[in-house]
Amino acid sequence: MTKNTQGRTLDAGALKALAHPLRVKIYDLLSERGPQTASSLAVLIGETSGATSYHLRALAAHDLIREVPGRGTARERWWERPKGRINLPGPDESMSPSNRAAAQIVTAEFFRLRHQTLMDYLNRPVSEQPEEWKDAGLFMTTMLDLTPEQMAEVTTEMSATVDAIIERYQGQEGAPGTRRVSLRSEIFDLATANSRGTMNQD
Repeated sequence: MTKNTQGRTLDAGALKALAHPLRVKIYDLLSERGPQTASSLAVLIGETSGATSYHLRALAAHDLIREVPGRGTARERWWERPKGRINLPGPDESMSPSNRAAAQIVTAEFFRLRHQTLMDYLNRPVSEQPEEWKDAGLFMTTMLDLTPEQMAEVTTEMSATVDAIIERYQGQEGAPGTRRVSLRSEIFDLATANSRGTMNQD
């Protein structure tokens, strides 16, 4: 399979299919925990398996998720998020009102979940952290003054670094001594009266 470093930018149909807090949560859990069934997702989310099954089918209809090949039965289907990056178009004045509303729902929910994951980590009791993982994390914030061209250069460098890390370590799911980690990269201009842009979720 050819690696797609640019990722998939969601079209209006896929964006609207994802524009439901429960579907964003399901999509996020499939990224975080790997393949799941409607029943296992129902337990994680606190919903009925009928509800999760309905939302899974809606996501699958736009190729946001897919059935795991060769796994499951007619009664118990396993679902996964395809590998690769997705780009979420942020709310933009050029969009139709319905598309803009969908973009607002999806980006707001993605970043709410992203923030919640970080806070869960920060608030986790030290006694619940294995010794070898206690000092493994990194949080860094830096303020710089850049031109748009310089910011684009930094963005390209950061993307290349993350892509290289993914290439080096992908395919280790379930390997001894590993656990799922969240690798995040952010660079954005601070708000001014004239700034606007898009938001991406990798």
